[in-house]
Amino acid sequence: MLAALAQGRSRLTNYSTGADCASTLGCLRGLGVKWERKDAGNVIEVQGSALSLRAPNAPLDCGNSGSTIRMLSGILSAQSFASELKGDESLSRRPMQRVITPLTAMGARIESQDGRPPLRIAGTRLKGVSYNMPVASAQVKTCLLFAGVLAEGETLVSEPARTRDHGELALRAFGAQVERSGNEVRIRGGQRLKGIEARIPGDISSAAFFLCAAALFPDSQLTITGLLTNPTRARLLDILLQMGVRISVTELEEAHGELTGTLQVQGGPLKGATIADSDSAALIDEIPVLAAIAPYTEEGIEIHDAKELRVKESDRIAALARNLRAMGAEVEERDDGLRILGRQSLHGAEIDSFGDHRIAMAFSIAALRAQGETLIRGSDSAAISYPGFFSALEGLIER
Repeated sequence: MLAALAQGRSRLTNYSTGADCASTLGCLRGLGVKWERKDAGNVIEVQGSALSLRAPNAPLDCGNSGSTIRMLSGILSAQSFASELKGDESLSRRPMQRVITPLTAMGARIESQDGRPPLRIAGTRLKGVSYNMPVASAQVKTCLLFAGVLAEGETLVSEPARTRDHGELALRAFGAQVERSGNEVRIRGGQRLKGIEARIPGDISSAAFFLCAAALFPDSQLTITGLLTNPTRARLLDILLQMGVRISVTELEEAHGELTGTLQVQGGPLKGATIADSDSAALIDEIPVLAAIAPYTEEGIEIHDAKELRVKESDRIAALARNLRAMGAEVEERDDGLRILGRQSLHGAEIDSFGDHRIAMAFSIAALRAQGETLIRGSDSAAISYPGFFSALEGLIER
């Protein structure tokens, strides 16, 4: 998105093949942005518009991507034309009031279906705002920063807990000045962005499934190269270390503010864990796979303060509880989380992914140690974030 707004060409290597990122590219093409895939799709070259996006001639389809619709709504609110953002059935159920409210305070004019997509945006000149986010959300924060760089004056965003900072780092990489103090981030409007060349680090939320798979087997060894180790995303590594997984990080490098490294992982007997408070926000994408391996731990895993999971691609709390019970686990479902007992044995079962990529991938990991065969309905939903997931998992397993 920032490459589309920048001056000049950007070249992004190791660009994701996931459907969510393809949805972003499709929306940008609808806005007149020229881009092309190169090197067998591993590279994306984007010709920046220097802020001159074009009015779309049809609704922009965000597919299943909450990141696309929320962040793009900040950009489109500041344009001189009207646009509409829509999504699939799952995205159409997800709450958008959390971006509509602050964008409206900046002067945006947005119509929705009771706070849900589609979003009809009448572009206008925005003014900077000081906004205290009631719920920690990197998507909302990034939406407001993207709107802020296009607005008049300064925009200040205060978050209740530190969330992933990729939006902030990316803005700096493209030449914008972004200031952070504690849990406050501010950006001045009217700044120009310039195209860059960058290699996208490996996604730790996707790697989480393989890390947890290795954790399940005491004699396993796994090496992952070029993996994102950004401190606002790496809380999973701390949790796994606390649970008894042996992890070492080598070959640390920094590019455009993002840290990457090589992870070497050895499985071992797993203790339990409690995930609560700020950890729940930091691990929001990794909680499904942690919950899926919880029955195999010694002490189980308790999850609190994770009500945000109720409004993801599926109700992930309900989906986790239902599928774990189908595999024979004892689970207590709570409004904001789960209590999953340890020292349990699971059996194969028929699992419903609920069309949710992280549920499908999480239960493929739980199935590795279950007795008997597990059938995952809707497993093709993994393509939302990781089209090659099952092939990669198959390649890692020794029989």
